[in-house]
Amino acid sequence: MEKLTAQEEQAMQAIWNLKACFVKEILDNIKGDKMPYTTLASTVKNLEKKGFVKSVKYANANRYEPLISEEDYKETFMHSFVGDYFKNSYKEMVTFFVKEEKLSASELEEIMQMIKENKS
Repeated sequence: MEKLTAQEEQAMQAIWNLKACFVKEILDNIKGDKMPYTTLASTVKNLEKKGFVKSVKYANANRYEPLISEEDYKETFMHSFVGDYFKNSYKEMVTFFVKEEKLSASELEEIMQMIKENKS
């Protein structure tokens, strides 16, 4: 599975949230800066070519449905991200975010609590 562009990820977030949708609905549900309709339509066509979505024809329009779950995409992306930038060490990744002050002590405590609960 390849990494999506920022524009493709933005479209996929809307598609994952909506489950099945038309381009207009995707456009209405995109967070942040809105892209032109035609740009979004091209982006969704690229997602279809890449195997991330499938289209179902309804009259004159296509309705798009995700073929890859958000969880599967995140898992694949995170594994490659941690491998590429942190030598496959999640500990190094967390250490980086702590040093950069992106993770607070209370957030680390929450993470520790989740780890403890998952081991039970």
